[in-house]
Amino acid sequence: MSSTNGKPSEAEARPDASTPPEAPAPGTVEGTSSVETPPPAEDGAAELAAMRDRWVRAEAEMQNLRARHKRELEDARNYAVTRFARDVADAAENLRRGLDALPAASGDEDPVAKLRGGFEGVERAFLSMLERHGVKAEDPKGKAFDPELHQAMAEQPAPDGVAPGTVITAWTPAWTINGRLLKPAMVVVAGR
Repeated sequence: MSSTNGKPSEAEARPDASTPPEAPAPGTVEGTSSVETPPPAEDGAAELAAMRDRWVRAEAEMQNLRARHKRELEDARNYAVTRFARDVADAAENLRRGLDALPAASGDEDPVAKLRGGFEGVERAFLSMLERHGVKAEDPKGKAFDPELHQAMAEQPAPDGVAPGTVITAWTPAWTINGRLLKPAMVVVAGR
C-alpha cells in the first residue's frame, strides 16, 4: 500500500500501537545485535574465582592480625614494667654508690667490714632478682662507645694503650630489660 510516488503511506511508516514490539534475538543485548552475553558456566567460574580470591585475602589478613596481636601481647607482657624497672635500677645504682662511699675495712672484726659485707650480700641478691626478671646491668668500661647503649658525659684524652672512642670510666651501668635499653650508661669516652 504504497502511495503513488513510491513512498510508504503514513499508516505504513508508523507502527500500529496494537502490534507488540519485536523481541531481541536470543543471545543478544537489546539495542545491539552483535554483543553476546557470556554463557552461564563462564560467568559462574569467574564469580567463583573472584570469591576465592577475596576469601584467600581475608584469611591472609586474619593471619596477619593474629600475628600482630600476639606480638603486641608479648611486648606488653615483656615491657609493661619498664617504668618500674627504671626506678628499681636507680635504687640499685644508689645502693652501689652507698657501698662505694663506705670506708675500706681494716679487719674482719671491724664493724664497717661487717656492714659492707651485709650490703654487698643485699646488692648481689637484688641484682640476681632483677636478672631473673629480665633486667640486666652492663658495665661498659673498656668497651667501644656505643651510642645505642651509652651516653657520653665527657671526653678525655686517651691514655696510653687505649684506642680513641673507648669508654674510660662508667659513672653508671647500662640497663636493659629483655634486650631493650632501659637506661643508658653514663660514660667518659677516650678522645683523640
